Amino acid sequence: MTLTARKQNASTACSLAGQAVVFDPSGALWLPVGETLVFSDLHFEKGSSYGRKGLFLPPYDTRRTLTTMIEVINHWQPRRIISLGDAFHDGGAEARMSEQDRDLLRQLTEWHEWIWILGNHDPAPPRYLDGKACEEIELGNLLFCHEPCESGKWHVSGHLHPAAKVRRAGRSVRRPCFMTDGERLIMPAFGAYTGGLNVCDPAYKPYFKNGFSVWMLGTEQVWQVASSELRPDG
Repeated sequence: MTLTARKQNASTACSLAGQAVVFDPSGALWLPVGETLVFSDLHFEKGSSYGRKGLFLPPYDTRRTLTTMIEVINHWQPRRIISLGDAFHDGGAEARMSEQDRDLLRQLTEWHEWIWILGNHDPAPPRYLDGKACEEIELGNLLFCHEPCESGKWHVSGHLHPAAKVRRAGRSVRRPCFMTDGERLIMPAFGAYTGGLNVCDPAYKPYFKNGFSVWMLGTEQVWQVASSELRPDG
């Protein structure tokens, strides 16, 4: 399986369940048929949530996430956008967003067909935002849901925030990644403060009993990584 990077002079095609897709270096997923763009685990206002607990982070994660989203949306010009769950870090996130950030998000949902997949962190989206909220949705041969399933039809999920670590040229590199086994695809988290769970972690074993393939996010391209190169944290 090969991937299409955002730079067209370095791209090749990829197919999931017979459907063409593009793995964008930002961590978004592009489906040319249906002109659909997918973001997973945006976690708006995670920074302010930590601040309420006394763990103070720069309160700019929502703006940074929105800015990157807009860049990717402008590049692909989608007709439909899917937020694959955990768009908001908690039930009070919308109230903590700045007015400008709320306006930006409202405009995005007004200008596109928007589908909110509900996650474990977020309730139904705020009423002022357009879009359809649901637990999962099937498009073509792909089922989109927040949490991965151990069996069932080809599905695309998020939730676990996969990240891969490799060691090359004497230095370690750790980056978010896409991971798949030919039956399921787990997307990297898109939010600025989301972090990632190493793909070597036992939490992935129930979903990838027969191994998996990994593509790490680079600055301008998505890179396939051999399983023999993957390293655990620590």
